[in-house]
Amino acid sequence: MAAPSGRSGRRAWAALVPAALLCLAARAAAEPGTAPGAAPSTAEFDVRPGGEVHSFSRSLGDYGCTFTYSAQGGTNEQWQMNVGVSEDNGLFSCSIWRPQGKSYLFFTQFKAEVKGAKIEYAMAYSQAAVGAQSDIPLKQEEFEITETTVSHREGKFRFELSKLVIVAKTPRDEL
Repeated sequence: MAAPSGRSGRRAWAALVPAALLCLAARAAAEPGTAPGAAPSTAEFDVRPGGEVHSFSRSLGDYGCTFTYSAQGGTNEQWQMNVGVSEDNGLFSCSIWRPQGKSYLFFTQFKAEVKGAKIEYAMAYSQAAVGAQSDIPLKQEEFEITETTVSHREGKFRFELSKLVIVAKTPRDEL
């Protein structure tokens, strides 16, 4: 359900997730329109400061992802959300990030929720990779993962967020 524990488990997931997301994107480019509603979709949205709670959602077939947050400081930032479903319909992915890498807003809260699937892996980052810089993950105590959500942990979260990655297992009908 959550990210595997231990260094080797995290390294395995860290290698697997980008590869899975790349496969989803390649499939969309190679086979446009072959599975209606199943091609990965990326949408831009503004993350707005001001302390109010805002949400942004995307759906793909039976699956959905909603990012809810509150932030302070600065001005609007352009963010992106990508949702995708694996070719075998076994995995649903949702990635939320600031393409410029680091957000300069102070997040007072965040939650990403998936619908129609259960989270197998999730990771939150204080900085997203840009150029030669790498993703910088939040410490495990800063956020929590349930079957369907990734959210800040009250009193532990250090107000920095630039990227969330979720891979969720979809329900399967057995023959």
